[in-house]
Amino acid sequence: MGAGHFLWEGAAAVRMTSLLAPTLREDPAEAETASHRLMLRAGLMRRLAAGIYSYLPLGQRAIAKVEAIVRQEMDRQGCQEVRLPLVQPEELWVESGRSAKYGEELWRLKDRHGRPFVLAPTHEEVVTDLVRREVSSWRQMPLILYHVTNKYRDEPRPRAGVMRAREFVMKDAYSLDRDRDGLSASYAKMREAYARFCTRCGLDWRVVEADPGAIGGHDTVEFVALAGEGEAEIVYCERCGYAANVERAEGGRPAAGAEAEAAEDAGGAAAGPVRLHTPGVRTIDELCAFAGVPASRTSKILFYWAEHAEGRCELVAALVRGDRQLNEIKLGNAVGARRLAMAGREEVLALTGAPVGSAGPVGLRGARLLTDLEVAHGGGFAIGANQEDWHLLGAKAGRDFDPGEVADLRLVGAGDPCPRCASPLGAARGIEVGHMFALGAVYSQTMGALYRDDQGGSHPIEMGCYGIGVTRTLAAVIERHHDRDGIIWPFAVAPYHVAVVPVAAGDDGTREAAEGLYADLRAAGVEAVLDDRDERPGVKFKDADLLGWPLRVTVGRALRDGAVELRRRADGKTEMVALGAVVATIRERVAAGLGETAP
Repeated sequence: MGAGHFLWEGAAAVRMTSLLAPTLREDPAEAETASHRLMLRAGLMRRLAAGIYSYLPLGQRAIAKVEAIVRQEMDRQGCQEVRLPLVQPEELWVESGRSAKYGEELWRLKDRHGRPFVLAPTHEEVVTDLVRREVSSWRQMPLILYHVTNKYRDEPRPRAGVMRAREFVMKDAYSLDRDRDGLSASYAKMREAYARFCTRCGLDWRVVEADPGAIGGHDTVEFVALAGEGEAEIVYCERCGYAANVERAEGGRPAAGAEAEAAEDAGGAAAGPVRLHTPGVRTIDELCAFAGVPASRTSKILFYWAEHAEGRCELVAALVRGDRQLNEIKLGNAVGARRLAMAGREEVLALTGAPVGSAGPVGLRGARLLTDLEVAHGGGFAIGANQEDWHLLGAKAGRDFDPGEVADLRLVGAGDPCPRCASPLGAARGIEVGHMFALGAVYSQTMGALYRDDQGGSHPIEMGCYGIGVTRTLAAVIERHHDRDGIIWPFAVAPYHVAVVPVAAGDDGTREAAEGLYADLRAAGVEAVLDDRDERPGVKFKDADLLGWPLRVTVGRALRDGAVELRRRADGKTEMVALGAVVATIRERVAAGLGETAP
């Protein structure tokens, strides 16, 4: 472990009597996840407003550790750090076309002259504006710029502490290359950096295919830290390695055998479907019970208003299997909408002449119809007949109704076939801590960020962007490393590495020994905390477990034998160590802990 390693700089130490770390004995009512609960209970942060937090000393130190790992991995790949403005002219967002696309999540404000600005949710526009003025020759590339700063998104429903916040800390980087090969090389560098970052932070992570959303680009992956209470849902294949966010996961058409079986079971009669009177039937479950058909042989139609970037709205209808869930992200992408809103019951009735539950695709007019692959290619289905209290059994797309546009629209889940090898997919939840986008010329072409090649020709710069949620990573670390007693910090991101806890009362030399040990640890460059509070041993031990110090040294009765107790938070194992050897032993333990995630 070199002297230049950031975790060994100085002799970080603090006394509990002077540390602002207001711990809580009970779980806050507002806490929704383990990380949210423990970041509040351990005094890492306090809520200022919905989705906006103040970070106290321990929280700030942990954030600084994560930021330092980010910087080390960026610098390792030859990236250059910059500092970009948080307040951006909205005209840049209008120029890129994203002002309307971001909609209400974009935090807008005006200066005293009435000029519109935004608080930065990300920095693609600012970087593109910078490089179109400063990078003009092929000789200036490849180039990767990055910065670590606050970001602002006016989330409609901030939740789960820093996992879905309105103000958060993020690292974003931007690669600039001459061509697609250069972009691919930069993308590979960043993928390696992200893998190292996740491993060094002690995360159990996967790389998954993802939807580009409002950022754009032709290729994007997420780095997801697995966590039972995470917001991200992913599916993965153990056999071939395919993994994707459910927003992006591919759902194919049925296998040939299943398709033929479905057609046969549906009757497949050339005469067409059977009309069935279904009084009061409004749901798929009711239809299955009434008609005696499985949900996999039914379909449902869902109506949405699709709002496009230019402000135009259109009514769209999505047809999926009755036992499937519609993926609204896929539908929005298929119709090119910036947002979707469910159509009202009265609007469905006016369009189809039937209430919700009896509506269907046959003879549908006035709405743009999209049909999922499974329905388009899967034989006959029970569908609404567009007449109240009537359904059609065995209706087949292309024979009995026009499927309109055929697209992958369903939400993929556990047990579905892998789109690569057809093996059953597994599913897990996690926290998106990193996201990479191969933007190509999306911004440079639109905003005129061009360079001249060695022949004098002009070309748009090939760009990539790469984000890491710093505060979100902190939450992901806690989600993975905690127990019922509190946080279990990995050494790499722990605010301090060891707590010295004197527990014996009276004038027996315990306090003096603890003070001496604390001073020796500080002199040895160990990040140490001295719990010098006048509290009962049980209180000190509970706080040590809650705050998650990787090591705890108890100075107490064993001192009469010239020893102290050294306890590891991760597994609770203790050992008695001679007082004269404890500093060297702790240095070894800390070095070993840091060595597991060393750069």
